[in-house]
Amino acid sequence: MTDVVDSDELLRRIQRARACAAQEERAWRARGERLDREDPGDAGAVRGAELRTVAYGVVLRVLDEILTPGKHTTPG
Repeated sequence: MTDVVDSDELLRRIQRARACAAQEERAWRARGERLDREDPGDAGAVRGAELRTVAYGVVLRVLDEILTPGKHTTPG
């Protein structure tokens, strides 16, 4: 991790990380919905999927703010 990275490469890396987080968020949301339908008795697995969905959503918001500052702010 000692390589010097120019701003274009840094931007590409952040965009790839955002795309990966979006994909993971969708996958965990789908998994949680599937678990809820197929095995509603396994609340722990459903809850785990929900937590991961929220975590990836937070990562998405942070990366969005880095990529487009101020665009995604909410009043409050």
